[in-house]
Amino acid sequence: DADAEFSEHEETEFRRWARDARLLDTLARSVAPGIHGMDDVKRGLLLQLFGGVRKQFERAGAPRSRGDINVLLVGDPGVSKSQLLSAVHSLAPRGVYTSGKGSSAVGLTAYVTRDPDTRQMVLESGALVLSDDGICCIDEFDKMSDSTRSVLHEAMEQQTISIAKAGIITSLNARCSILAAANPVDSKWNARLSIVDNINLPPTLVSRFDLVFIVLDAVDEAADRRLARHIVSLYAEDTVEDLEALPRVPAAKLTRYIAFARRRVRPQISDDAADALIAAYVALRRIGREANAGRVTATARQLESMIRMSEAHAKMRLSDTVEPHDVEIAAQLMREALREAATDPRTGLIDLDLLNTGFAASDRRQLDALKNETRALLV
Repeated sequence: DADAEFSEHEETEFRRWARDARLLDTLARSVAPGIHGMDDVKRGLLLQLFGGVRKQFERAGAPRSRGDINVLLVGDPGVSKSQLLSAVHSLAPRGVYTSGKGSSAVGLTAYVTRDPDTRQMVLESGALVLSDDGICCIDEFDKMSDSTRSVLHEAMEQQTISIAKAGIITSLNARCSILAAANPVDSKWNARLSIVDNINLPPTLVSRFDLVFIVLDAVDEAADRRLARHIVSLYAEDTVEDLEALPRVPAAKLTRYIAFARRRVRPQISDDAADALIAAYVALRRIGREANAGRVTATARQLESMIRMSEAHAKMRLSDTVEPHDVEIAAQLMREALREAATDPRTGLIDLDLLNTGFAASDRRQLDALKNETRALLV
């Protein structure tokens, strides 16, 4: 049981794990070990399991800042997206697994029913509220209706659910991470289209995810051979296992370790880590400025995402301080996710406006040119 108290022996063992220099790779390999490859995706999911630190800003006037990391997996059918969701759901100390096709708005938030004994109206919690302080896994995210998806906007940023039904007016906590999996519109990813055109999701919702991973079924003989060898080795026990020397942590132990880190560790950002975060953010912004094309390659949301992932990595190490190495891991994951999800297919350059607004800088330039030409013809 993940909620049980931790023995002294367990705590000693966990502290020994935390000193291992290969801890991230070891634990990432233990997330869904039956799924071959996808190392960056597994690292992102691992950081989501540990989560950042929830903060209350007294000076800034903002009520609070979320520490939970939201992840979106998009890609071709048959690339183990649903298996990854199931693996994360089984590892999370607390959470709910649901499907977008069979979920309604009240099923995600809360619904009003009549108590059979008192005949009074009572409020029953939905999936997001039940996942408070855990992870809500939503499969078939693209199959959700627009009314169902609209309730996620408040839950993903403010982490509350506002209810006004049958005389019950209240606000419920939904402080959970959201892990969602979606398929492209035409079932197969179209490399000539942007992510907004490939998936039927509004840009305002996609931009609320800290990490967006594109998982494709690419044809590569060497990779196909490694994948086939791995799958066959799962069924044929005598087959030689891969030669990686990294050990695997049993799922039950990993769940206990995650629960221990989430309950006991609240890392603070050191001065060196703060400087590293600023440098990483400025470097991401510089990518768009160098081309002199008006592209947006990072916003304040990306900086906050890197802060959360840095804290999650420090929490994974059971460290009370966020170090520059934690920031380096977070920035590397952020760059990889942006390279996959926010690349304009026409220019091959990163343009975050694709995720935030649905329009790339190249689209705006074409519209401006078209307006100028039309105006010149009329004048």
